[in-house]
Amino acid sequence: MLSIIITILVGALVGWLAGLFMKSHHGFWINCLLGIVGSFLGGFIGGLLHIGGGWFIELILNVVGTCLLIAIARLLLGKKF
Repeated sequence: MLSIIITILVGALVGWLAGLFMKSHHGFWINCLLGIVGSFLGGFIGGLLHIGGGWFIELILNVVGTCLLIAIARLLLGKKF
């Protein structure tokens, strides 16, 4: 249960950071959702590239994954996303 809460909190932080980097204006809850899903994407990419380490590296991978998710959504849904 605690790991789920931590995942949601980290996802919220990651979504907020990626929203700043990508200049997206979705609102808090959409950024949280994108951050959670993007964190899984970043972890998957890090696993494929054998990149791992401490919490800071994981945070960077999660932000990169969320930025990629936002970029893919913009390609599929248009520039407004």
